[in-house]
Amino acid sequence: MLLSKRDLFEIVFGTNTKAARRFDVILLWVIIASVSTVIIDSLVDVNHNYKQLFIYLEWTFTILFTGEYIIRIYIVPHPRKYIFSIWGLIDLLSILPTYISLIVPGAQFLTILRLIRLLRIFRILNLTRFLIESKILYTAIRASVFKISIFMLFVFVFVIVLGTIMFVIEGGESGFTSIPQSVYWAIITITTVGYGDIVPQTVAGKFIASFIMLIGYSIIAVPTGIFAMEFAKGNKKEKAPRCMKCNHKNPEHSRFCNQCGSKM
Repeated sequence: MLLSKRDLFEIVFGTNTKAARRFDVILLWVIIASVSTVIIDSLVDVNHNYKQLFIYLEWTFTILFTGEYIIRIYIVPHPRKYIFSIWGLIDLLSILPTYISLIVPGAQFLTILRLIRLLRIFRILNLTRFLIESKILYTAIRASVFKISIFMLFVFVFVIVLGTIMFVIEGGESGFTSIPQSVYWAIITITTVGYGDIVPQTVAGKFIASFIMLIGYSIIAVPTGIFAMEFAKGNKKEKAPRCMKCNHKNPEHSRFCNQCGSKM
């Protein structure tokens, strides 16, 4: 029995019917199997002994996902809207690397992006709590972008200035062979990574390095504080109870709606 477009849409995009949930669960297991194949294939010994098998497996998974992607475009009411949506782009990116690997060897390992599709599990299992928390997280990140961008601009200017000063003080003999190389040293120092491949030798250089290290600890806390503040604000807004009658948001623990007076 052939299924209509509407029936296929309910199965592929829906979550309420038994067939839709079965389709989504099977899809998730196929994604897990595909990602596991890519990870195992990256092991040198396994790739050497079973290279041809993994090529067949990867192309099998890619053809399956390509077929699914084409079906989604065919059955969705507005194909263009789906293609350029977040999920549409993720679906496309999950199949492109295998085709790109025909031109660029090794690109097939980027099919690990299929792992992002597992986020659909929150929609499939109807985990409302996780969806609310993810919305709060997204809102906090979005609200923090401008402040953190200004902060990163300040850090960018700071490391260029200090990197240039170190280039002048230390010179090529200590490994500070150019301003970009010195800026690289300033970045790994201020982030407290400290690879140790470039080390200042002069007293003045060591003094500046110590200053950068101390500043680094302070700098790390700034974006964390900005994000934590926005997250707390977003969390507070989401917890605000809504009136059942007028849908107005009220302060937490309200007994009556401050908009229409209805009992909460």
